[in-house]
Amino acid sequence: MESDDVLLIERDLDIVTMIMNRPPANALNNGLVGRLLDAVRALSAEASPPGLVLTGAGDRFFSAGGDIKEVAGIEISRPRLRNFHALLCEMERYPAPFVCAVRGYAVGGALEFLLHADHVVADAACKVGFPEINHGLLPAAKGMRQAVRKLGLREAQALLYGGELVGAEKARDIGAINEIVATANVMPHATEVCRYLRGKDQRLFAAIKRSLNLTGQMDDAALEAMTMEDLGAYLTGDGSANARARFLSKNATKE
Repeated sequence: MESDDVLLIERDLDIVTMIMNRPPANALNNGLVGRLLDAVRALSAEASPPGLVLTGAGDRFFSAGGDIKEVAGIEISRPRLRNFHALLCEMERYPAPFVCAVRGYAVGGALEFLLHADHVVADAACKVGFPEINHGLLPAAKGMRQAVRKLGLREAQALLYGGELVGAEKARDIGAINEIVATANVMPHATEVCRYLRGKDQRLFAAIKRSLNLTGQMDDAALEAMTMEDLGAYLTGDGSANARARFLSKNATKE
């Protein structure tokens, strides 16, 4: 295990687990945000990026969101917000599976992590929301846009305007999380999901993820360029070629 005071990193072959470790609530101060940013960037730059599972230490908090102690003025707040925006960008663009394992509260900036994940496993004690409006704060603009994209305008408005938290079943119903499991099973199941997704053809996975996450920000010319770039990537890959051959062979036996 690689560790420092605020982030624990464990690696098991092609799966990396990151544990936010700022008791009692794993609040996102600039130190933790910066550490996460550096770690995700480094993993993304690897020749074959591992699957990533993000969780929080303890069973009560995935994370309580931004550390309000750092919201003491523009000069103090600006570096953290810039790093936080950059971290959301890295999560959105991470080319391998990114899974969140949530025990307890995931609010504010932590909910923005969930909304940028490929899959979210949570326990029944999970609560999510954007309480910022009640605390004289705002979520990141990128996070609010992602809330609309993932949850729909009306659900995003309800969370952002009201500032109230919702429980696990409601979070699942609106699409903030994917699954609810027993607390003891959150990490094992999240790791299992991540390993399953990491077992797919990763060039195809990365291309699909990029299209799902980024095409809404592109014009038609950029979409065409992406399509052609992806075409070359998967037509020249042995793994995808073998998958097509198996598919064609299976269909041939049915005729």
